[in-house]
Amino acid sequence: MLEGEIKFGMIKKNVTDVAIKGKRLLIRVDFNVPLDDNGNITDDKRVRAALPTIEYVLDKGAKLMLMSHLGRPKGEVREDMRLTPVGKRLEELLNRPVKKIDDCIGSSVEDAVNRMNSGDVVLLENLRFHKEETKNDPEFARQLASLGDLFVNDAFGTCHRAHASTEGVTHHLESVAGFLVQKEIEYFERINLSPEKPFALVLGGAKVSDKIPVIENMLSKIDVLIIGGAMAYTFLKQKGVNIGSSRYEQDMADIAKSLLENAKTMGVEMFLPVDHIVCDNIDEPKHIKTTEDADINEGFLAVDIGPKTIELFKAKLRTAKTVVWNGPMGIFEKESFSTGTRMIAETIAESPATSVICGGDSAAAAKKFNVEDKMSHISTGGGASLEYLAGKTLPGIAALADR
Repeated sequence: MLEGEIKFGMIKKNVTDVAIKGKRLLIRVDFNVPLDDNGNITDDKRVRAALPTIEYVLDKGAKLMLMSHLGRPKGEVREDMRLTPVGKRLEELLNRPVKKIDDCIGSSVEDAVNRMNSGDVVLLENLRFHKEETKNDPEFARQLASLGDLFVNDAFGTCHRAHASTEGVTHHLESVAGFLVQKEIEYFERINLSPEKPFALVLGGAKVSDKIPVIENMLSKIDVLIIGGAMAYTFLKQKGVNIGSSRYEQDMADIAKSLLENAKTMGVEMFLPVDHIVCDNIDEPKHIKTTEDADINEGFLAVDIGPKTIELFKAKLRTAKTVVWNGPMGIFEKESFSTGTRMIAETIAESPATSVICGGDSAAAAKKFNVEDKMSHISTGGGASLEYLAGKTLPGIAALADR
């Protein structure tokens, strides 16, 4: 059990707080799984992540209606984005029938729901076949809500969006968190309110602009800020370092300079790359080399952090008691440029610190380097986790009943 679970995890009601036997439960899940060209699921992690909540409510004798989106059909019916493969996979995992319906509202859906018995599972069709879903249309939300007696949100990856299936339905039904969303709340509330010190924030990825709100909100909470990836070079340029052809966000220059100054003023140790793996061309490199120091010659661009930087970052991470990581250190998808990200992932995994990995590429890296099981928590929502770290209100969580 996460230390401080009662304090930080009990701000919202969850499925254990309500009577559900015989009730119709409308559950928002995140079944936005990757499919190959033949419509086969290539990674069922998101389906498996919903199983604890699904199995719990089924054991309690509820009638279960699952709703999700898949892809971005933009309000049109797309045969390649139907949830049919997900229904088949869920049926295998639950070892019980899952009735897949070809819409999520309307008379055919209502008829199917009215025929349900306790323990039955119905999977509604892709919510985003209706443009009203992402517009949070009140009538569409009302029609969804009319199918259930209680709403459960177990799709953290969509909680930062005020959609009909995440926020709109809560105006009509008592609304609680599923176990997956509950776990996300526990970890992110702890990070925001009372992280164990020293607290290290590790940021990477391509864009400074994506991480500015996170840095601004977290500076008062963290002890160490480690920045790698392409976003590091906008900061390095402000320090007078020659960054060659590396990515540089001119419009973020003043903000980067201000953040460097703020970190120093607030006593936050800030670490940027001191050497790099560089090449002349990302797609077809003819020359790959390691720089002697932080400077990069013209005609070369950074694609990973160098060995000196790896050792510097590892040393700081080993002393941390809380680590939050978002964004790779380089182009980790390419084996030649993956060492920095792999070493950071392995160092965090081997650390006794509470480690929170903020979805997206960081979660993908943890999976690629086989350290998923060694992290304290890997968030299921990249965008949602960033907004939580930025101190923003997530509509899908705010709308749930308070405990």
